[in-house]
Amino acid sequence: MKVILITGASSGIGKKAALDLINAGYTVYGAARRIEEMKPLVDVGGYALKLDVTDVENIQRVVDQIVLEQGRIDVLINNAGYAVYGSVEETSEEDYKRQFEVNLFGVAEVTKAVLPVMRKQNKGHIINMSSVGGKIYSLLGAWYHATKHAIEGWSDCLRLEVQPFGIDVTIIEPGLIKTEFGEVMNKPLLTRSGNGPYADLAKGVVKAMESSYNKGDASPPAVISDVILKAIKATKPKTRYHAGRFASQLLFLRKWLSDRAFDKVILSTVNRLKNK
Repeated sequence: MKVILITGASSGIGKKAALDLINAGYTVYGAARRIEEMKPLVDVGGYALKLDVTDVENIQRVVDQIVLEQGRIDVLINNAGYAVYGSVEETSEEDYKRQFEVNLFGVAEVTKAVLPVMRKQNKGHIINMSSVGGKIYSLLGAWYHATKHAIEGWSDCLRLEVQPFGIDVTIIEPGLIKTEFGEVMNKPLLTRSGNGPYADLAKGVVKAMESSYNKGDASPPAVISDVILKAIKATKPKTRYHAGRFASQLLFLRKWLSDRAFDKVILSTVNRLKNK
């Protein structure tokens, strides 16, 4: 049975996927900073390792431990990530650099640590958690969207590089999913941009986000967990999967609308939701 490493396994999509993969019979190592939150994984037969994806030495220790215990890593799921929202002008250098350290460079370093193992096996599967936000854009999300757009292009290039070694690369693009995403995003957003020249926009985005979640628009994490399982089981996995509320609609609109027309869709949607 395949040995799987999944980052960001302490909550949301990562935790649900880890639990489902364990229940499906895979050997799963969940990795996250909050190791105490991964006890449910251990309780059902999985493993939990403390991991900060911005710490290269920590990453290598985790990979070495899995190889020592299992002899291989068949699937890497780069799921760890979060969202920094706020105006470009008011977001600090520390905040936007941290956004890239986790969402892009962290993915890169974990992948770099696992690739020698997969090349030696001449087989492997890397699954990178992007977002529909890697194809579209939204109000006050410049730094977050920049990382997800980067993940899309980075993953495409990686796929070409590792193909000769029997390694697949898959991108998953969730839509609106019921996780801690909104809670983690909203308060810092208001701290950054809730009292300055972008205050009206910031308050509108927060209200729209809260409205979406409160009326049940978000899909459960199981929707993405199912897609991950599908990709892992596939003999020839797709390069991209998308799922979750509004994913198909947003990707369709972005493909066929002009930039100005899509701008209007985003602005009108935020205005509609914040007034509910």
